[in-house]
Amino acid sequence: MNTYQNIFPIDKASAENIFSSNDVEKICYAMVAIAFHEQDWKWVQDKCLHFLTSANPQISGLAATCLGHIARIHGQIEKGKVIPLLQSRLSNTNIAGRIEDALSDIEMFT
Repeated sequence: MNTYQNIFPIDKASAENIFSSNDVEKICYAMVAIAFHEQDWKWVQDKCLHFLTSANPQISGLAATCLGHIARIHGQIEKGKVIPLLQSRLSNTNIAGRIEDALSDIEMFT
């Protein structure tokens, strides 16, 4: 069962350190933190696109969700770059629902 957790901002350097670790929980927290709080949405988008290809469905699914957050929060995303990559992952049944949600968010908010 998922529980609500306050997500506090982290800086890019801290996020990069976490992203280079193998700690799934910390990577997921950092990804959400930058999606919610980082103003450099293109940098966040590129980090999420990187993690979208992770073999770990917790990470790749959250990356898709965070791409939807970027569209919702910033009202923009690089559709030509993001949509094809999301669509290419739809065959992954572990994260397909989250990808569909992200595609819907992108369509609605951008």
